[in-house]
Amino acid sequence: MQKQPKSGKRHLDFTRLGAIGRGLLVGLLSGIVVSIFRFCIEYGLKFVQWVYGQIHQTPGLIIPWLVVSVVVAVFVGLLVKQSPDIKGSGIPQVEGQLAGELDYAWWPVLWRKFVGGILGIGSGLFLGREGPSIQLGATIGQGVAGKLKQTGADRRSLIAGGAAAGLSAAFNAPIASTLFVLEEVYHNFSPIIWTTALASAIASNFVSLNFFGLVPVLHIPYGQNLPLSQYGNLIGLGVFLGVFGYLYQNVTLTMPSWYAKLRIPSWLDGLVPFLLVIPIGLLWPQLLGGGNAVILNIASVTPALLGLIGIFVLRFVFSTISYGSGLPGGIFLPILSLGAILGAIYAQAMVGLGWMPASFVPNFIIFAMAGYFAGIGKAPFTAILLITEMVGTLHHLMPLAVVSMTAFLVVDLLGGAPIYEALLEKLIRPRLPEHCGIQDRLEVPVFEGSKLEGHQVRDFKWPEESLLIAVRRGERQVIPHGDTLMRAGDTLIILTDRNNRAWVNHQIKHLSEVTP
Repeated sequence: MQKQPKSGKRHLDFTRLGAIGRGLLVGLLSGIVVSIFRFCIEYGLKFVQWVYGQIHQTPGLIIPWLVVSVVVAVFVGLLVKQSPDIKGSGIPQVEGQLAGELDYAWWPVLWRKFVGGILGIGSGLFLGREGPSIQLGATIGQGVAGKLKQTGADRRSLIAGGAAAGLSAAFNAPIASTLFVLEEVYHNFSPIIWTTALASAIASNFVSLNFFGLVPVLHIPYGQNLPLSQYGNLIGLGVFLGVFGYLYQNVTLTMPSWYAKLRIPSWLDGLVPFLLVIPIGLLWPQLLGGGNAVILNIASVTPALLGLIGIFVLRFVFSTISYGSGLPGGIFLPILSLGAILGAIYAQAMVGLGWMPASFVPNFIIFAMAGYFAGIGKAPFTAILLITEMVGTLHHLMPLAVVSMTAFLVVDLLGGAPIYEALLEKLIRPRLPEHCGIQDRLEVPVFEGSKLEGHQVRDFKWPEESLLIAVRRGERQVIPHGDTLMRAGDTLIILTDRNNRAWVNHQIKHLSEVTP
């Protein structure tokens, strides 16, 4: 007879410990690379602003500076031509990788994104460092996965961890960075993914703090907390931000079609912003860059209403021109800077009408950054935590939540889609099922109100290319049968061919749509 194992005997499970260890490695490497990337951009921008100061003293310098700008634009364009996956922020590409929609070689993208991002963003264009930082971190995660021979879900966990590490190093916001990857990029709260991502973000943040110090990225002092009597203005601000957020989505998504009308090769589109930024640099050098300094300056000394409107129009138009060119650079920080300006515009208007004391203007600048990002990205949780960590105080949580939810609902009612998902759709083409012979796993959450909720497995016709192998319910896994009842909060573990993950995911999304 076989001996029966003793009941209650526990075996050590090193799965999560291993995931955390690999995540820490990815976080440390990403922290070093992204911190150097951020350092080069900051000092590159200072150099560019110094050059514009010299041109004011010696106007003849404008000719060599024009030549340098054209050469840099052509060089960055060549980098984009050689590796199209470095275009834009990089967040849609990472999202596509995690969904199985696309893939690319990590090293060519890593070094070209690094060099192209420094030259583009450091030249003063209205582009953010955060999207490229996310792609740099994700690419490092992909490289580490390759060296450690990690595949499938383990590989994806390192890519997701690298993405969180990149954003954490760029903003010094490890908690929000982890949530951003889960809410906006991976769209799933998988235990292995979040543990790896959090470990990576913490390690990366530690490295970044050693580079840049402990002061929050957007440390904005304020006089007092917002009283309940002013909460009506939070609703008004949220509606205001939602309308302009929807406008920003549409302009950003249509900008590539406008560039297509130019009679130049697409890889040379970067010449347009590189040339247009010169008059901006000559007239308003303090407005150059992604917008970090702009936010702090407006919060410190808020301009008059007319001046704020002018700054907003300039930054709105030129940030969409910069991003639409396809240069390596993001919209994350430009979105926050536009939100800050809109918050100042709304607050100054309310002060002028006598509906708000002037002392609350800095508060509304803070609230509006979260609201504008929540509306455009449709990621309110990330927006609330991100601004909380970047500003460095918990006192704003309730107002941030009110503004973020209001802006989110307005954009949703207007029919706006999450900006990064919409950008990803423009990158990919629908794929038919194909086989490589290598199996992979797909995790599909069952949401409250989903068509799957409360039904048995046999009630649905599952894609032929898939096999439901487990149902994760809390901390335990259920082996499914035809009569297994699916509940809200479950996660379906589906086995499929690696090349079919994206196709099967699309098919099951139709099965699991939330009913109105």
